[in-house]
Amino acid sequence: MSPRLFVWSLILGFGVELHRSLEELREAYIESADLEDLAHSSYNMRFTPELCEFLRRCLQVAIANLAKEPDRELDPRLKAIADGVVIKDSSVVRLHASLAKKFPATRSRKVAAGLKVDALISVCANGPKSVALVGERTADIKTLRLCPWDRGRILLADLGYYSHRHFAKIAEHGGFFVSRLKENADPLFVRSNTVHRGRAIDLKGKYLSEVLPHLDRGILDAEVELTYRKRGYNGRRASDTFTCRLVAVWDEKARRYHTYLTNIGPERLSAEEVATLYSMRSEIELTFKEMKSSYALDKFKTRNEHAIQALIWAALLTLVVSRRLQNEVRKNALPEHRPRYTQLRWGRAFRRAAQHVLTLLLHHLGLGPSEKDAKVTFPKMNRALTRFSLDTHVSRHRIREEWSS
Repeated sequence: MSPRLFVWSLILGFGVELHRSLEELREAYIESADLEDLAHSSYNMRFTPELCEFLRRCLQVAIANLAKEPDRELDPRLKAIADGVVIKDSSVVRLHASLAKKFPATRSRKVAAGLKVDALISVCANGPKSVALVGERTADIKTLRLCPWDRGRILLADLGYYSHRHFAKIAEHGGFFVSRLKENADPLFVRSNTVHRGRAIDLKGKYLSEVLPHLDRGILDAEVELTYRKRGYNGRRASDTFTCRLVAVWDEKARRYHTYLTNIGPERLSAEEVATLYSMRSEIELTFKEMKSSYALDKFKTRNEHAIQALIWAALLTLVVSRRLQNEVRKNALPEHRPRYTQLRWGRAFRRAAQHVLTLLLHHLGLGPSEKDAKVTFPKMNRALTRFSLDTHVSRHRIREEWSS
């Protein structure tokens, strides 16, 4: 059994939903390897903890290689602040109910099982920076790892990762963050960053709950003080404070203020720009949608827990392979076409081209068709990846293009 053929048949077979079950994957492997037959047991026994660990390490290497050749450059406004923008989020993958004891679901009216895929997405690399599999009941905040390497990065995170202590730590490491403000948070105003004429509210010394109901301006931009609990030491936990920026932007359609916390100063980004930058969090939501709709991240028909984990890693490898090809296509495309290679559109096109990609790859590895067949296949793959992945909406607004190109 060829290890290389086995791994690539997972990545470009299951990962693009060409084959949805272990039986279909086995049949595809037999066809690709030009075998007469392969026993079910011989194929299924390959799904072991060792295979899961191997695929996980393959993903780490693939992510590192993707980061070496970034697809995008940050807008000068962000480039003056940071080296990159990363977005943090997670998504639940539903498993067969028989695995409920091993992987219990968080909330469900019936017996259910699930795993959580926790990802950190790099905007410049156009792909994942790190990925972990955790239990569905694991709180998001526990998966946020902070270290000195956060220096020079801007983290966009939703309320699942909200923590005043974590925000203080990011700032301490020389990093930046933009987060929505939690509804029950009530920061103390230190000073206003803007000057308003007339009978403006004096913010200093007031809490947000005292100010927001009486606010009658489109923008609120101020420095606030936040309280947090330090890590426990000898059974005790002391309190501390740190200062950051609070931005509130009025949403006329929703008839309410959207409130954000950040440590990016007003001299670098305006209040409106902070709100727009945070909206780029939709990129990771689209990434999860792409993985589930195009790369079979939540299509598991087996009860074999090792097979499930292996297929999850395979689906994530599919995403990285897809991104690597997308970066190459964008690099060689006309400048006016580059913004139109959007995630979901590309994902659908990559699924269409996956069989051609696999054929050419196997030829390159000396495991597949003849050179003549490969020459015939290449134009089909190229057409699928370049023509069918180009968004037909030429003038559509794309938030990513505001901050990177």
